[in-house]
Amino acid sequence: MSELVFLLEEQSMRELLQVLLPRLIPEEIPYRLIAHEGRTDLERSIPRKLRAWKTPGVRFIVLQDKDSADCKALKEKLVGLCDDAGRPDTLVRIVCDHLEAWLLGDLSAVEAAFGPRGLSRLQSRRKYRNPDALGNASQELKRLVPGYQKVSGARAVAPHLTPDRNVSHSFGVFVAGLTRIVSEI
Repeated sequence: MSELVFLLEEQSMRELLQVLLPRLIPEEIPYRLIAHEGRTDLERSIPRKLRAWKTPGVRFIVLQDKDSADCKALKEKLVGLCDDAGRPDTLVRIVCDHLEAWLLGDLSAVEAAFGPRGLSRLQSRRKYRNPDALGNASQELKRLVPGYQKVSGARAVAPHLTPDRNVSHSFGVFVAGLTRIVSEI
């Protein structure tokens, strides 16, 4: 049987996906979420894990924040690590710019998790129609939700995220790639 293994840059992504993935992946497809301690830890881990994993039918998904890197160069680097490890079928997705951009892509979900009322109306403003383009989505989310923390915030917003209404392009690309892999299994 096929299995999906998600290699994640950080714990906040794991918290989000723990809640979101059961809505995107049929329950008969098992998956694992492996959070790392940042970009360097993830990049060192990719070759080792991909070479060592011997389970037949396993498919890997790598998720890393863009931060201030060049998106295309970062993706090429990660794809190269996967290719060199003998896993060219690995799905590599870059979270632009941070995980918080995915959350800002669905302000209704942020409002449902934290308030304040009316926050979802901001989604139609130019600034929030393309949250991947924000200079620092983390700071923007903290401005909208004082006291926001990455891990607990991801956990709180995740149950309310609706992929069809999320305007983050990188979130949509991730969901589309995952949907394709699930359909191939």
